[in-house]
Amino acid sequence: MVATDAAARRVAILAYDGCTAIDVAGPADALTRANGTCRRYELAFVSPRGGTITTSTGLPIHTVAAAECPPVHTLIVPGAAGLLDAPIDAALVRASRDLGIGADRVVALCTGSFLLAEAGLLRSRRATTHWRYTSLFSRMYPHVTVVPDSLYVTDGPIVTSAGISTGIDVALMLIEADCGPEIAARVGREMVVFMQRPGGFSQLSVPARPDLPAGNPLRRLMEQVVEHPSKTYTVPEMAAAVAVSPRQLTRMFHGEIGTSPGRFVELVRLEHAQALLRSGSTVEAAARGSGFGNAENLRRVFVNRLNLTPTAYRRSASPASEYAS
Repeated sequence: MVATDAAARRVAILAYDGCTAIDVAGPADALTRANGTCRRYELAFVSPRGGTITTSTGLPIHTVAAAECPPVHTLIVPGAAGLLDAPIDAALVRASRDLGIGADRVVALCTGSFLLAEAGLLRSRRATTHWRYTSLFSRMYPHVTVVPDSLYVTDGPIVTSAGISTGIDVALMLIEADCGPEIAARVGREMVVFMQRPGGFSQLSVPARPDLPAGNPLRRLMEQVVEHPSKTYTVPEMAAAVAVSPRQLTRMFHGEIGTSPGRFVELVRLEHAQALLRSGSTVEAAARGSGFGNAENLRRVFVNRLNLTPTAYRRSASPASEYAS
């Protein structure tokens, strides 16, 4: 994928009827704000056939036909909730392929990853998509190494993400790569985004897990873990708490939550540790208070999941550093 000099600052957002509005507006707003100091991006809204398209919220967007779009540096392909309800539009796949092959960088948001896979751009690459569709993604495209539960995954010139609000995280990542961390941080502050979440961050914020009925025993167990993350939780103990076998508990978690019991506990503890670090706790205190026990255990999980150390997170997430001008 090699772009011409003329495309050095051009970003094409491939819009189409029903595409998720924030997948378009979020990145577009972030990149436009970067132009105040970086002056790097020229946005173009394109579609397979051109004309006015209507997003998921009814917002109309005027587009140019993909075939008439000059070469671009970055292609952004949004997702759509209904994209997989019928065979994917061949013209949309063709536009993704034609624009993507000529771009230096390609970004897919949410189910936009399916478009890139259909276009052949994800073959033998690592990729992700919205957590609801990762299993389907794996089945449909066995040649793609699916990374579930990551906000976004970068493999060479291609970035795939969970979509929805993650489009803003990806845009900030692009701005940081193109313009530097100071400008990315400034754009984040303008957009009232607390901080740019790393790509390895879990898609599922623990308190925002799928709603379960109030009487569901799994919900009560989850709430207990969230309220008391520093307690010890083994799978047999958790299974006994809801009067099922360990195997049945594991099936329940995978069916309702999309992850294992142990993974859920780790995510709860990770989020609690992040909150403690943001409030000024030391790494050792955050490790003890979140249930990781010691700083080394906390560091291992941070590096594996977020690709940064607790100390680096604490420094970047502190109010003094986040809002420094």
